[in-house]
Amino acid sequence: MATHEKRYVIIGNGVAGTTAAETLRKNDPNCSIHLLTNERYPLYNRVSLPRFLQGVLPEQKVMIRDFAWHEQRNILLITEVLVSSVNTEERVVRTEDGREFPYDALLVASGGWANPLKVPGASDTKHIYNFVTLDDTKTIVERMLESRTALAYGGSFIAYELCDGFAMRKLHTTWLMRGPYWLRNSLDTDGGEVVDNIAKKFGVEVIHGDEIDSVVPSNGVPSYVKTIKGREIQADMIGVGLGITLNTQILEGSPIEVNGGVVVNEYLETNVPGVYAAGDVANFYDSTIKRHHTMGTWDNAKSHGQVAAINMAGGHQAYVDIPTYTSPLFDVNIAVVGSAESNNPEMETVALREPGEKGNENYRRLFFQENKLVGVLMIGSPKGRKKLIDVVKSQQPFATPAEREALLTLK
Repeated sequence: MATHEKRYVIIGNGVAGTTAAETLRKNDPNCSIHLLTNERYPLYNRVSLPRFLQGVLPEQKVMIRDFAWHEQRNILLITEVLVSSVNTEERVVRTEDGREFPYDALLVASGGWANPLKVPGASDTKHIYNFVTLDDTKTIVERMLESRTALAYGGSFIAYELCDGFAMRKLHTTWLMRGPYWLRNSLDTDGGEVVDNIAKKFGVEVIHGDEIDSVVPSNGVPSYVKTIKGREIQADMIGVGLGITLNTQILEGSPIEVNGGVVVNEYLETNVPGVYAAGDVANFYDSTIKRHHTMGTWDNAKSHGQVAAINMAGGHQAYVDIPTYTSPLFDVNIAVVGSAESNNPEMETVALREPGEKGNENYRRLFFQENKLVGVLMIGSPKGRKKLIDVVKSQQPFATPAEREALLTLK
């Protein structure tokens, strides 16, 4: 009986999807690979978008792959296409333009959509931006060049990156967030103050504990926003960082389990054999903290793509990794290692705040579960980060408060 070449379909060409395609091709020169994306670009570096926003990195430096790279590897990249449904019985992916892509193994690496600002006056007003894609970044840069005032809204990484970009472009910048401090699920009051002080040094006005009540436009563009506490904040443009909604609606009507993401086991396979998920959209099993969760970091997505591809091709490799995320925070760096969730009741934390360089402060917070270090958050000096990553990997217990606090000064 003749057998056909193995057919792989990957939904999403971010770092998870593209890494999976590359890995599949290396392991099987004869398979067919369809890589589907709603964007018009091959893979680009989302981690570099903040520096492109600031004007310190040109667009060509953001790109990682080009169309020729896919052609050379016989990876069929289908751009500007939206998936409409997945039929797991027929093993076929359907798109909104009527095409069908049959598969033997499927990877869902569809990421998510940025949540829009939903307040009176927002829907019909131009120059209110999310900041997720390369096209988002281009349109924001265009508006920044003709603006004087800007508002960054939210307590997320996206919101501070917008704030950073506005301030670096010398706009009068206000940073508004509902919570008591930035990244409230990971920092404490001291850490929040460290971030506020960094932003204020760049002329940013930081407002906590308030939120936008309405946008007041003039001639279809923002004039100012009203807050629920009665403030009026001028803004020629508004950048919004209010989280994402994972792109799981393409799986509606299928038996694939979705619960805070596409649920996968330690091999990144869903409850439906032959269907895998990777990257932001995957609710994966994290062996370090021994539970399922989602994580929106570049390193995590890349590792997911590699492991998923190995298993799609018949391997049996468990996902075990300590994801890390680093980002410039104005003129300092922030690093997050592993799982840094202070809102998790199973975790205990210790923190240290001390003077740093350039008039800034250093801050680090360590997260422990069952006496083992599972997460690290560092602002400022990166000294000791590699050693702390090794400690997380070792899963060595630290039973006493003194042992844990000693890690705070590890260099």
